[in-house]
Amino acid sequence: MATRTDYYLFQTAAGFAALGWNDAGIAALRLPAATAFAADQALIRRFPEAQPSEPPPHIRAVVDAVVRYFAGDRVEFGEVPVDMGQQTPFFQQVYALVRTLGWGETTTYGAVAKALGAGPEFARDVGQAMAANPVPLIVPCHRVTGAGGKIGGFSAPGGSISKARMLELEGVAIDAAPAPRRKAAGSDEAQAGFDF
Repeated sequence: MATRTDYYLFQTAAGFAALGWNDAGIAALRLPAATAFAADQALIRRFPEAQPSEPPPHIRAVVDAVVRYFAGDRVEFGEVPVDMGQQTPFFQQVYALVRTLGWGETTTYGAVAKALGAGPEFARDVGQAMAANPVPLIVPCHRVTGAGGKIGGFSAPGGSISKARMLELEGVAIDAAPAPRRKAAGSDEAQAGFDF
């Protein structure tokens, strides 16, 4: 029997977000989009059977933490239970390691690969894990950057510009200009950065 996924739409200082959960934990977080419709549709694409619901208190606490984060408060998500779905063992290791990164702490794709005992050729695999991360912010993929001060990619609305804004919220100085974001196939959503 499939696990039921519930979700909740809410507004942050950066736009509309959506949080999906099941009995195991947070299963999806749609980072802020320009409209509630865009946030809703992004979550439904991942979980077509998800039902809109009022969050129970432990999920409401996560919603409130996300709202506070985008308002500029120092918030940590390391203790939030997550359900990452089926992942390869390497991706599981990547997510576990990235969850240890604290507020304002960054690393590179290559450094994550090295910390996991993999060669530099696995930096691309780390990047793929970050792009596939179903719960960004809670698994803080925005804290993983490219080598040489490059911001690297980001699959949230606004792409690298939004990643840079999240890092700036955490006091991380960004020297490199963010890479331009390509519009996703089939997307009708403008890819402006977070509006805060």
